Amino acid sequence: MFSTVLFPIDQSRESREAANVVANFIKENHSDRLVLLSVLEDAVQASHEAHAEVMSSPAAIAELLANARTLFEEQGVQAEIQEREGKPAFAICDMADEIHADLIIMGCRGIGLTQDGASESVTNRVINLAPCPVLVVP
Repeated sequence: MFSTVLFPIDQSRESREAANVVANFIKENHSDRLVLLSVLEDAVQASHEAHAEVMSSPAAIAELLANARTLFEEQGVQAEIQEREGKPAFAICDMADEIHADLIIMGCRGIGLTQDGASESVTNRVINLAPCPVLVVP
């Protein structure tokens, strides 16, 4: 059912913790394809976003993706890596559409989920814009 899974990652603790859920999900559901995505953000634009980890260094993103792929391979899960530039929520949804993802799994920091900031979180934006179901790992 969930043949292609997209897992957007950043440098957050929540993203690292969600990786274990993703690996278990892929193995238990016999998914065919796992795509790891990291989004290169414009540092000026990112400073206005609700999250603290700014993904604005190409070298940092390349290292993050390589480390994540190694982590998944150690757990017996093959993963493709992709980089995109732009606003994270839009880049995630565009990638999901491009690869015909059946599911997006992503971590949630919990910030921006208050009444005042719900519309500002990347997670909330992805939930509202995604072309497929979104599984949020708290």
